[in-house]
Amino acid sequence: MPLDDVKVSRAIVERFTAKLLDHLEVDVAVVGGGPAGLTAAYYLARSGRKVVLFERKLAVGGGMWGGGMLFNEIVVQAAGKAVLDEFGVTTVPYEDDYFSADAVEAVATLCSAACKAGAKVFNGISVEDVMLTEGRVTGLVVNWSAVDVAGLHVDPITIRARYVIDATGHPAEVAHVLVDKAGVKLSTPSGRIEGEKPMWAEVGERMIVENTREIFPGLFAAGMCCNAVFGAPRMGPIFGGMLLSGKKVAELIHEAL
Repeated sequence: MPLDDVKVSRAIVERFTAKLLDHLEVDVAVVGGGPAGLTAAYYLARSGRKVVLFERKLAVGGGMWGGGMLFNEIVVQAAGKAVLDEFGVTTVPYEDDYFSADAVEAVATLCSAACKAGAKVFNGISVEDVMLTEGRVTGLVVNWSAVDVAGLHVDPITIRARYVIDATGHPAEVAHVLVDKAGVKLSTPSGRIEGEKPMWAEVGERMIVENTREIFPGLFAAGMCCNAVFGAPRMGPIFGGMLLSGKKVAELIHEAL
């Protein structure tokens, strides 16, 4: 059968449009496709929730792809290993309570599992604003990342969500939009974003899970965003806390729904 170029184009446009239309209203919108965001999307979708994930870059995975300083191997401790075991990621004992995993296998597996569980991932899309209704985050305002990079004046579209997860990592982008634009108070000591502290891996790993919570009605923080919002240390190239944070936020939102 001869190749029909227009049929190829039509299939892409029609199928993508159908996918996007079906996810303009969701249970949970995840912003950021790093390890915490992918893990949260997986567990929420697996529990039957309608989940969409927006990633501004072409590739999901956040900082996990590069391991530490482009040595594409990651490290977790036993609790993080338990999460990787659920996904079927191969881990290798190092010594004591340390395990390593291939960074590429880990990201690819997390992404595949989230998609197969039913979460829909839209890459190349940036979140530029939130929907704020009667003191609650009720959705997102999104646009193509290329529009943002090019500085074009193109209006965005909106996504309605019962809950939003800020999993944008160090920048805590959704939280910043909410505080800077709406002047709201978050559930932090100052009511504002406390700011990430220098590296202290032991404390950072623990606090990232403790700080995983609802930071404003309708908005949860997960992953490194948690420590940026609450003023806890960074933890560097150890990823157990990220995975556990993603699982915890999924459990919290599942219960809330």
